[in-house]
Amino acid sequence: MPLFQLILVAIVQGITEFLPVSSSGHLILLPNLTGLADQGLVIDVAVHVGTLGAVVLYFWSDVKRAFWGLFKLSDLTDPDARLALGLVVATVPVVIAGLLLKLSGYDQALRSITVVGWSTLVFGIVLYWSDQRGAVTKTAQDWNLKDAVIMGLWQVLALIPGTSRSGITITGARQLGYDRGDAARLAMLMSIPTILASGVLLSFDVLSDMDMGAARDSAIAAAFAFVAALVALHFMMRLLQSVSFTPYVIYRIALGLLLLAIAYT
Repeated sequence: MPLFQLILVAIVQGITEFLPVSSSGHLILLPNLTGLADQGLVIDVAVHVGTLGAVVLYFWSDVKRAFWGLFKLSDLTDPDARLALGLVVATVPVVIAGLLLKLSGYDQALRSITVVGWSTLVFGIVLYWSDQRGAVTKTAQDWNLKDAVIMGLWQVLALIPGTSRSGITITGARQLGYDRGDAARLAMLMSIPTILASGVLLSFDVLSDMDMGAARDSAIAAAFAFVAALVALHFMMRLLQSVSFTPYVIYRIALGLLLLAIAYT
């Protein structure tokens, strides 16, 4: 794959993976605007590995807490154990639903520009409604198993391309009463086991296609996606201290309308 395309796909995926703007919408729009061919499953897995590394590094202190909490699950009075169990519980619904969707074959049927356009638009409006109406009654320390289950069910909607995994989990968190910063933080932590599970599932499909050229391309894509995702995470978390999710919603509406215009013409 040409180096320019590798870098472009990696940067677009890295920036949009954690912003609530739908990475799949951008990756579908990219070939329409540039005429480039689809990057393929191998590069998809590589950029997900890169973004996974970025979110783990950015939230390293929370990741360490959750990891050691796995060894203390017998004592749920421990906050680290509660965090670890919450992340596990929140991941179960999307893993089950994703596996069923893949086995049914409907996962590819949903990857149409029309579906992505409508979900980008509609779930962007839902994010705005939740963000504006959501009261602030909880902090991340209040996260419990009930909220983990509810946010996990919201995350299932991210299997519809264009929904935005981060956007829909932030929507669920705002509905539950978490402030913008903690909603984003919980959504990002939930992304770690989800991306890991998705990467493991997809890796079975790409191992047979790997060769030295593909391995080189994957390493380049992962590296650029890592840097782009780290920068995007830094700026989003900083901006949320003073700015709502409205700018992302406006962008999503514009992107959704553009995708629908392409789809219907």
